[in-house]
Amino acid sequence: MWTGWLMTREELIQYWVDSSDSNYQSMINMYNSGEYMWCLFVGHLSVEKLLKAYYAKIMGREIPRTHDLYKLALRCGLNPSQTRKDALQYVTLFNIEVRYEGYRRDFYKKCTREFAEKNLQRIEELRRWLMEEINS
Repeated sequence: MWTGWLMTREELIQYWVDSSDSNYQSMINMYNSGEYMWCLFVGHLSVEKLLKAYYAKIMGREIPRTHDLYKLALRCGLNPSQTRKDALQYVTLFNIEVRYEGYRRDFYKKCTREFAEKNLQRIEELRRWLMEEINS
């Protein structure tokens, strides 16, 4: 049961950060076990949750129900660089390509160790940026 309405703003922010950190650790574990497609999906979730933490910090409790990272960043009032905009849009694809069967088979074929490693770096950079924004 969602208890976000009972939390202070600081507790809500911490909830999203902690959930993101948990997803991040799961992402690393999946990468290490060779589950590259799922590690990228969960990596998307870890970024999404940091955006929701930032949204809670800036905008309040009415967290948008979207998985589109770039749109969420804009709704937070963030103005990402072109490189970060591209990364947000690219990482959003991991959510779509894993969720829907028609895309999943093709995405699975792309998800080599090298592909996952390159995109984990992208996810980690986004997480560093968002944590700086949350902590500023």
